[in-house]
Amino acid sequence: MTEATTPTLEWRGAFTNAELNALHAECFEHRLLDDDWWGQVNRHSLGWVCMRHNGLLTGFVNVAWDGGVHAFLLDTMVTGALRRHGLATRLVREAAQQTRQSACEWLHVDFDPHLKDFYFNACGFTPTDAGLIRLR
Repeated sequence: MTEATTPTLEWRGAFTNAELNALHAECFEHRLLDDDWWGQVNRHSLGWVCMRHNGLLTGFVNVAWDGGVHAFLLDTMVTGALRRHGLATRLVREAAQQTRQSACEWLHVDFDPHLKDFYFNACGFTPTDAGLIRLR
């Protein structure tokens, strides 16, 4: 990837449901869905970061919010062709920087064990005690 083709990031960037559903299906390895991402993030999120490369949506991260001081990082995604270039780290850092500028005091994330090095070492999260109840 050359400097001229470096993907761009945009806080609260525009996207279509079709392109985000396609990216989510690729990144989380499930069938293509028809979710209303645009409605969801506009109702429940502090913001989100869109990454575009050559006009295509190639990355995304959502910052959900409790309306108070807690924000929650969800759905960090980078298309397969652009992985292992530090772009997911750029997405998370942009989300953290934008969240810092809000009234939020905390940015939470949970993740599968294989992502521990990414979130702790590359992105700067620290381990905490947490609890989880599996509902389904």
